[in-house]
Amino acid sequence: MLAVGGPSLGAALVLRFFVGVCLAGVYPPAMKLVAGHVSERARGLAMGVLVGAVTVLVKGPELDASVVLLSSSALAVLGCLLVAVFVVEGPYARPSAPFDPRQIGRVLRNRALLLANFGYCGHMWELYGMWTWVLVFLSSALASEPTSTAQWLAFISIGVFGCIGAVLGGMFADRIGRTMTTMVAMLVSGACCLATPWIYDTDLAIMAVFSAIWGVSIIADSAQFSAAVTELAHPDYVGTAIALQTGLGFLVTLAPIWTLPWLAETVGWRWVFVVLAPGPLLGTWAMARLREHRDAIKLAGGRR
Repeated sequence: MLAVGGPSLGAALVLRFFVGVCLAGVYPPAMKLVAGHVSERARGLAMGVLVGAVTVLVKGPELDASVVLLSSSALAVLGCLLVAVFVVEGPYARPSAPFDPRQIGRVLRNRALLLANFGYCGHMWELYGMWTWVLVFLSSALASEPTSTAQWLAFISIGVFGCIGAVLGGMFADRIGRTMTTMVAMLVSGACCLATPWIYDTDLAIMAVFSAIWGVSIIADSAQFSAAVTELAHPDYVGTAIALQTGLGFLVTLAPIWTLPWLAETVGWRWVFVVLAPGPLLGTWAMARLREHRDAIKLAGGRR
């Protein structure tokens, strides 16, 4: 409807709101379904593939916005058909429990889950601030280059290296542990945040390498927070725990998405990404504390 209807701004905002609601409605159930098909020893990779799919974007030279919207809609319809025809609950899934809002309190009182959620919120503080504004940052830093250069760098950083990072993060998490993988990824991506003022004046080749490293590291940990929740939560209420984590994480993204352009008006795009660094650094602290928690033995089949 956005692509072909030519709606007014008000109607477009309403339509976009419902797109967001429906996207959010897909994500937690999809993670719960994935968790039901694989054991803890392979769950990191399975979740990483799922999150990697989220990063894949529709991109091409001079694509009209309506083409991107229609292509994305067609992929969503295809996904719907695949789920309707092929997807069933897996052998590791528990029977669905009746809805009980009191379980939210139970999730919030679980210290191990709280630490995993705190780590996720720190990760999300950085992720969507970077994803939303990295093109503007690159366009400002590469002002002397053709406009398409910054566009392609942003696309490759998010859509290509993001997908690679999510899958690699899952593979490593299943082998060396959830907490270790998330801590390493957040330390690297946090360092990238702090390095942006010095990268700003470099040449195109260095900027391309930097964008690739940041694109891989910023998403490598994402799926592992969700995988950790499926392992730490009570089996009957995994869906509630994942939904709560996802909701809290996306709520956190509002602050950097809205404030970074205001900050850029004062200090310029060279410096704005520095304010994202506290997110992954605090997230690293939370996952280090989780690693010491007695319930960490439940992660990745004993690989903390």
